[in-house]
Amino acid sequence: MIELHKVSVQKGDRTVLHNINWQIKENENWAIIGGNGAGKTTLLDVIAGKIFPYKGTAHTPHYSQIAFVAKDYSFNRIVQSATQYYQQRFNSMDAEIAPTVIEILQNRIKPVGTVDEKSVKLPPPEFSDEEIAKVADLLKINHLLGRSIVTLSNGETRRTLITLSLLKKPKFLLLDNPFIGLDTESRHTLHEVLNQVAQSDIQVIIVSSSREIPECITHLIELKEGEVRKIYTKPFQFIDKGSKKEKLLYPEILEKIESNPPDHVFEYAINMRNIVVTYKNKNVLDGVNWQVKKQEKWALMGPNGSGKSTLLSLITADNPQGYQNDYELFDWKRGTGESIWDIKQRIGYVSPELHLYFNRHTEVWKAVASGFFDSAGLFKKLTPEEYEIVEDYMKLLNIQHLANRQIIQLSSGEQRQVFLARALVKNPSLLLLDEPCQGLDYNHMVYFRELVNELVIALNKTLVYVTHYPDEIPACVDKIIRLENGKTVEVGERKV
Repeated sequence: MIELHKVSVQKGDRTVLHNINWQIKENENWAIIGGNGAGKTTLLDVIAGKIFPYKGTAHTPHYSQIAFVAKDYSFNRIVQSATQYYQQRFNSMDAEIAPTVIEILQNRIKPVGTVDEKSVKLPPPEFSDEEIAKVADLLKINHLLGRSIVTLSNGETRRTLITLSLLKKPKFLLLDNPFIGLDTESRHTLHEVLNQVAQSDIQVIIVSSSREIPECITHLIELKEGEVRKIYTKPFQFIDKGSKKEKLLYPEILEKIESNPPDHVFEYAINMRNIVVTYKNKNVLDGVNWQVKKQEKWALMGPNGSGKSTLLSLITADNPQGYQNDYELFDWKRGTGESIWDIKQRIGYVSPELHLYFNRHTEVWKAVASGFFDSAGLFKKLTPEEYEIVEDYMKLLNIQHLANRQIIQLSSGEQRQVFLARALVKNPSLLLLDEPCQGLDYNHMVYFRELVNELVIALNKTLVYVTHYPDEIPACVDKIIRLENGKTVEVGERKV
């Protein structure tokens, strides 16, 4: 069915895959595992026909038989234009004109800003109502069909994109880390979906961590530095070795950071009272009260669609409905003269969506340096002191060897480390880490978690850490707020 013979792949001047031999037979479902930068996504791209080897041969099915589940909406220029700029997701006016889920599934999308609907000739629906209903029910998105895509949570977006792929009735369904960003219930749902898909005539090929292997998977291929390390068949017997316990911070870098603390005086980083945010007459946040004092460490948790992303948009000053709510950031009451950039300057932010807003050919050191200016790219010349700080943080996160590579040449895990360095480079008062371990393999997750823990403790940072996985939360986090359906269901001390 699929066969790779001595396949090697280059990206730029770097060989990403070396001499891969791999065969996928009828009724086999495969998972691709391995560490960060091992070449997992590149191998999936070869199967999908997106990348061609410069050595060896790849026998793959016709593209019509393969559905590669998209990571985002960049596959459609009209949809991408509706989600192009960072604040768009939280702008209630734009939410009214952005495409809906059903429009995307049926490929009947009007250009953003269309005034006269009669001026746009749309193609007929691609699928029957019954087909849409069946797959939407499988992915549990029936209630989202009429919703604008810019109001969806990360998990809701993921399920919508999988629905779009399944509607094409492919022979092979390819997924690249589909579980990241999903809450416990959504991950369980996706496991069930993939198991049901595998019982039909569709074969599943998935990039995933060894912690998230669906029951339907019959074989594993493990990569290490672009080579096949091992192939497993059921029952799978492997363990993550974990990271060695060691001091992670460089003392000389830490000393530099400590000698230049943030010049920000405040008592509360966040002080919210009865927060309400509404989209289309639905309260996405409904009476949230939350106080984060200086130097406190919080976990923000809750299922997909619970309101976490909207809450974060208020903290980062991106949500225009902030001005009609009663809260302070860094003791500034919203709407009393502080600028959005005054607030952003005090926050180091990592988001699962951040990489979408960068030119993919941006060099790593420039992406890190852009954190000084809260911009999606470097548009100012650095001072020698700023450049030295950039080098320090790249060394701190062990990405100094990637400095001159482009973002597009990095694995998703490496990209995550780059954007963490970007968040840290201005030495902010508040670290806002929104699912920062997405795309990291287990060992890198443990390393990253311990690194954040040591850094936050050493510099006594205020921290808000968002995740669906309790084992990703740094040990220093001792408080928790949990949302469900826009309401606070838990707030107070974290029980470990």
